[in-house]
Amino acid sequence: MESQTIENQSALEELGPYEIARDVRGMKNVFVNVYFIGEPKTGGKWILVDTGTPSGADPIRKKATELFGEHNPPQAIILTHGHFDHAGSLETLLKEWGDVPIYAHKLEMPFLQGKSHYPPPDPAVGGGAMAYLSWMFPTAPYNFGDRVRPFPADGIVPELPEWKVIHTPGHSPGHISLFREKDRVLIAGDAFTNTDQNSAFAVMTQKEALHGPPAYFTIDWEASKRSIQDLAALNPTAAGTGHGKAIRGISLPQMLEDLIHSFEAQEVPKNGRYTRQPAHTNEEGIVDMPPPISYHVARAIGIGLITGTVLLLFGRINKK
Repeated sequence: MESQTIENQSALEELGPYEIARDVRGMKNVFVNVYFIGEPKTGGKWILVDTGTPSGADPIRKKATELFGEHNPPQAIILTHGHFDHAGSLETLLKEWGDVPIYAHKLEMPFLQGKSHYPPPDPAVGGGAMAYLSWMFPTAPYNFGDRVRPFPADGIVPELPEWKVIHTPGHSPGHISLFREKDRVLIAGDAFTNTDQNSAFAVMTQKEALHGPPAYFTIDWEASKRSIQDLAALNPTAAGTGHGKAIRGISLPQMLEDLIHSFEAQEVPKNGRYTRQPAHTNEEGIVDMPPPISYHVARAIGIGLITGTVLLLFGRINKK
């Protein structure tokens, strides 16, 4: 038993900063993570979880070739949700990979089948440049038509039988996470994060700190907390999130409990658009939303940040 523990610990130490297990490899694409599930070997079967930003196709293909060999598309693509930074490269990847099954929750379908925009981001949550700039993030629907299908009712994807799909709404209506019972490995998506995604500095440095979902896109804070509670109850020992480095070790359940305990005080924005009233959606899209709060103030700050950055870069160029 002791030798097995040492071997397991050694295997964990060999993993990179975004990798959760030997057969669950992660990769950062700009500021969001995607995951490759499958034993790394040429010709091996594998699953892609999320597709990153619109510029992510080439890095994803390169990583897939490195892990599984050339001309070896995934058995399926699973979307934790359809925000632009999680489904952005899907169309481009499908042009090469062809008729690969795509799975998403039924409550994400209106945003993936051209029926409805997502509820708009909330720059009024503050907390950093990413939040203040979020009014620029796209919310227009994709239209993958019948190429994207809902998860089976039992929560088990045929191409991924060891994993359970868990509905974790709050950040988006049909947000899901994936859990493998045998080793308690979790892919959380944006249900929680391991960096302060509101802060551009934290995003750039990948400073590790457990947080709730990215605040600027979260539309239901009560549901978000319940989702984290559901994930904590699974007692995971390794987790990959949509933003930030992987978390591995026995301290993860306690970290999640601490996050839940401080959730209202530290994660829920005090003046956010969706703080007191969530956006409501159904399988056709948006039903109703609360009015925006201080949108113009946040937008002005965002424009100021952009202007300041451009002027700084222009000044450096002129000095050279």
